[in-house]
Amino acid sequence: MPNSHAREITPILHAQGLGKQVDSGERRLDILSGLDLQVFPAESVAILGSSGAGKSTLLGLLAGLDTPTTGELSLFGESLPGLDEDGRAQLRAGRVGFVFQNFQLLPTLTALENVLLPLELVPGNDHLARGRDWLTRVGLGERLDHLPKQLSGGEQQRVAVARAFVTEPELVFADEPTGNLDRGTGKKVIDLLFDLNREAGTTLVLVTHDHNLARRCQRCLHLDAGRLSVLDRDEVEA
Repeated sequence: MPNSHAREITPILHAQGLGKQVDSGERRLDILSGLDLQVFPAESVAILGSSGAGKSTLLGLLAGLDTPTTGELSLFGESLPGLDEDGRAQLRAGRVGFVFQNFQLLPTLTALENVLLPLELVPGNDHLARGRDWLTRVGLGERLDHLPKQLSGGEQQRVAVARAFVTEPELVFADEPTGNLDRGTGKKVIDLLFDLNREAGTTLVLVTHDHNLARRCQRCLHLDAGRLSVLDRDEVEA
C-alpha cells in the first residue's frame, strides 16, 4: 500500500469514471466502465485479470496511447482527453517508459540504437553514453551492435527494459513483460525490472495474469467486467 503520507501527495495517475466502449457490429461493447484509479509517485501497482479482461486496453488509456470514451483521466496533473496525440506524446517524452510483452524492438536497429530511441525527444548531449551505460546495467554491454534477431527472447526483453529506463522516467508501464519468456528467463527479467525500479524510485504500473509477478508490487488490483477491485494478500497468493 502507499505510505502514510501518500494521500497528501498529488497522484501521478488519476482516473475517475473511466470508460471505453467500441462498436461491434450492431451493438456497443463495454470494455471498461466506471473505472476509478489513483497511482502515487514511487508506488508499484499490479493490475491482475484474465486474458481478454481489458488490461492492455486500460494500460493504453492510462498511458495516453488511446483515448477513453467517458470519464476523467490525468497524467502528471494534465488532462489526457484534453490533449491531442502530439500533446500526449510530448507529455510522455522523457517521463514515461514502456516494457511490452512482444518487446517491440525495431528489427533493423541495433540494441544500442533501440535503447537510444526515447532519448530523441530529450535534451542533452550524453545520449550515447547513457544508452551504453543502461545496456551494461542490464548485462548486455557486449551486445551493443547486435540486431534483435541475433538476441534471445530474454536478451531482447532486457534491451526493452534498458530502453524503458534510459530517460530516467517518473513512470514505467509494463504489459505482460514475461508473457513471451520461459519461467527461468522471465524471473531474471522481472528481478531486473524491480531492481532498477527500486534504485530509480520510479512509479511502476504492471498488468499481468501472473499472481507470482503481482505479489512483487506494493498494491494489487483485479480487473473484471470492466471494473477494478482491490485484492488483499491472501487473494493474490491464492
